[in-house]
Amino acid sequence: MNPVEIIRGSGPVILAAPHAGLHVPRDVEASFNDTGRLLADTDWRVDRLYEGLLPDATIVRATFHRYVIDANRDPSGKSLYPGQNTTGLCPVTDFLGAPIYRDGGEPDDAEIERRRLAFHSPYHAALKAEIERVRAMHGVAVLYDCHSIRSRIPFLFEGALPDFNIGTNSGASCAPEIEAAVFEVCEGAGANTSILNGRFKGGWTTRHYGQPSTGVHAIQMELAQSTYMEEAPPWRYRTNLADRIRPHLKKILEAIGAVALAL
Repeated sequence: MNPVEIIRGSGPVILAAPHAGLHVPRDVEASFNDTGRLLADTDWRVDRLYEGLLPDATIVRATFHRYVIDANRDPSGKSLYPGQNTTGLCPVTDFLGAPIYRDGGEPDDAEIERRRLAFHSPYHAALKAEIERVRAMHGVAVLYDCHSIRSRIPFLFEGALPDFNIGTNSGASCAPEIEAAVFEVCEGAGANTSILNGRFKGGWTTRHYGQPSTGVHAIQMELAQSTYMEEAPPWRYRTNLADRIRPHLKKILEAIGAVALAL
């Protein structure tokens, strides 16, 4: 299976989905325990949620599951959130802190490197190529990293997450005008709640590619899954919920594209 799917668009916005994939190679799946096989920490159907919202956007989607290797982690294995609970490049626990491998099944350094070369590297090679293509067309590219997570995960954060969790690496990964445009839409989204650079400030993708001085801007959106789906198996997509949040997401994407071209 190809580790990445690409749909090329003509506009300045790139939608990346590093955690929507469900593919797990058979040998990796065989090393998982029952908890690992649940794949509970998927960004369930986030690609469906954004489908069609910005017709000229480029889409780069990982097809492999984050338990195989996390495409939004530093390939060196360095933690994104030192001192806080998180999961690594090749996670060995789920978001509740429970092991996902059978005893002795955890990947060693050689296996992690094999997965990096087979999955992580091709995904980022494709993403880098699309950023360069879009920037060559427009003089600017905006990478919007699409994520979602259960609204309550005590191992990672206290209480309930806001609905919109905007990450810009504390303002370093995009122009302030882009950050402000996104936050303005979120703040005006009716009863939905939002936060800027709270628990989620942007993963490795946002931090690595977001270089505003070069015309490449990056922003991460971590949505609470309660905004569009059921947060328990079988993780049903709730159209009645999604139809409420999609108009706000559409406004966000249209705004960042317009602002970027005006910079």
